Amino acid sequence: MKPITHTACAIFSLALIAQTRMAGQMPAGMTHEQHLKHMAKDEALQHRGAEAMGFDQAATTHHFRLFSTGGAIEVTVKDPADEANRKFIRTHLKEIADQFAAGDFDKPLMTHGEMPDGVAGMSQRRSEISYTFEGLPEGGRVRIRTADRQALDAIHRFLRYQIREHHTGDSLEVIN
Repeated sequence: MKPITHTACAIFSLALIAQTRMAGQMPAGMTHEQHLKHMAKDEALQHRGAEAMGFDQAATTHHFRLFSTGGAIEVTVKDPADEANRKFIRTHLKEIADQFAAGDFDKPLMTHGEMPDGVAGMSQRRSEISYTFEGLPEGGRVRIRTADRQALDAIHRFLRYQIREHHTGDSLEVIN
């Protein structure tokens, strides 16, 4: 067995760093330890999300939209032939619309391991907010609407929290 040289060790270390960055895309300015903690948090979110939502998080795409009248939660399958996850998405989003309307935000708590920003305001102003399920060809959406300024602020805080936590890349600004 040949001894490992410093050059071989350095090459291995660089390859490992590159692989880690490609897999988890370590953000600039973040230490390796912070990145590992961030990746562990994301993995836990994916696991809890699958349990709370009932579908494979890796096989689906989430989007959160901010509108001048509220916003939307959209979930679609990545593979158009994935009928099982499409069915689970629609079931979950119908439940979410009903639960949120009743002031029940247990699923976001289960998914994130904490109560998302905006939920307190959405609960307090729930009589001013409507939640409507809409089927989409590849999944579904929950439209959230209000004419109340305090409720609107709470909805937007909730959706921005979701965008950041799920790393969707969706706009944090109102889009219409």
